[in-house]
Amino acid sequence: MATAQAPSRQELVQRARDLGPVLSKHALWSEENRRLHDDVVAGISGAGLTRLRVPARYGGYESDTRTVVEVIAELGRADGSAAWSTAIWQISGWIAGLFPDAVQDEFHAVPDVRVCGILSPSAVAVPAEGGVVVNGTWAFNSAALHSQWDTNAALLRHPDGSMEPVMTAIPLSDLEIVDDWYTSGLRGSGSVSTTARDVFVPAERVLRMSEVLRERYSSELNAAIPLFRGPLLPTACATISGVTLGLAWGARDAFFERLPGRGITYTDHSSRQQAQLTHLQVAEAVLRVDEAEFHAFRAADLVDAKNADGSPWSAEERARVRGDMGRVGRLVKEAVDIFSSASGGTSIYQTVPIQRIERDVRVVNQHAIMHPDTNAELYGRILCGLEPNTHYI
Repeated sequence: MATAQAPSRQELVQRARDLGPVLSKHALWSEENRRLHDDVVAGISGAGLTRLRVPARYGGYESDTRTVVEVIAELGRADGSAAWSTAIWQISGWIAGLFPDAVQDEFHAVPDVRVCGILSPSAVAVPAEGGVVVNGTWAFNSAALHSQWDTNAALLRHPDGSMEPVMTAIPLSDLEIVDDWYTSGLRGSGSVSTTARDVFVPAERVLRMSEVLRERYSSELNAAIPLFRGPLLPTACATISGVTLGLAWGARDAFFERLPGRGITYTDHSSRQQAQLTHLQVAEAVLRVDEAEFHAFRAADLVDAKNADGSPWSAEERARVRGDMGRVGRLVKEAVDIFSSASGGTSIYQTVPIQRIERDVRVVNQHAIMHPDTNAELYGRILCGLEPNTHYI
C-alpha cells in the first residue's frame, strides 16, 4: 500500500477534540447499555484515531506516544469509556505490530481494524500440530464488543508439565462473549469476559512472553520503526495515563460550566463563584490536574526519547513510568474528589457528568496495573536498589 504523510499531532488532537460533542451526547447511553454507542465507534474510526499505532504500510500514522496520550486525553475529556476503549486499541494495536509480518497482514486485511487484548494469562494453551489449542476465560476484556482481534495471554503447558506465558492472536469471532460487565464505572467500555473453547491458534500467532518482555519482537518490517522499539510495559503504561488525565480535564470543564449563577445552599453564599471556599477548592484541584499533566507527559516523552535514540532502558526508568502512571491516578482522583464535593447536591443526577467521572476515576485506580500504591511501591523498591518483584516492568 502506498503511504502518505501522517497527520500532525496538532491535527490528530483537534480531531479528537472535535469528537467531544458526539461522545458527550452518547455518554449516558453508553453507560446505561454497557457498551459504546455505534456512533461513537464510527466517529473514532472515521477520524482515523484507530490508526495511530498502525504501520504506515497499512495506511497508519506511526504516531509517537505523546501524540497518542494527548489524543486519548481529549477523548477522555468527553467520555472516559470512549477514551479507555481507544487506549486499549492503541496498546493492543501496538502489540499486533510485534507479531510476524504475515500475521500483521491478517490483522490489517480488515480496514481500520480494532485489536483488543488482555495481559493476564488466565487461559491455558496446549501444543497441537501446527500451533496450540486454547481454553479458558479472560475477564476485563475491554473493547471486545467492538474489536475484530484479541491479543490475549495464556499459559502454554509443555509436555514436561511446565507452564510458559505466551501471547496469542485470536479473531473475536472464535471466542464466546460473556455478558458480565455490570460495574460502577467505565460501564460504556463494555469490558466483558471472553472465553476460548478448544480454539486452535496457529504457531505464527503465538509469541513467547519472555521474548516480548525482553524486546525481542517477531516483526522484521517494523524493526526499523522507532515506535516499535520500546518495551511493552512503559509503552502501555504511558498510553493508558491519557485516559486518567482526560477524566481530570472533563471534571474541570464540568465544574466550571456549572459554577456561574449557583449559590451554596443553607448558607448566605448566594454565589458559589464568589465564595472563598470555592477559590481554595478549585486552586487545590487545578494544581493537582497540572501536576498530573507533568507526570503523564513526562512518561510519554521518555518513551519517545528512548524510542528515537534506541538507548537501553534502565530498571529505574521502567519503574518510573509505572510510578508516573500511578501518580497521575492518585492526583486525578484527589482533584476529581474536590470538584465533586464542591459541585453541590444536584451533581448526583445521572445527567451531570461529574458523578460519572468520579466513578470512572475510581475504577481506573482499581486496575491492577494502574493502582497508585502498587506502582509507588515498585518505584520505591527500585530506588532502594532492590530487584523488581514483577515481570511487568
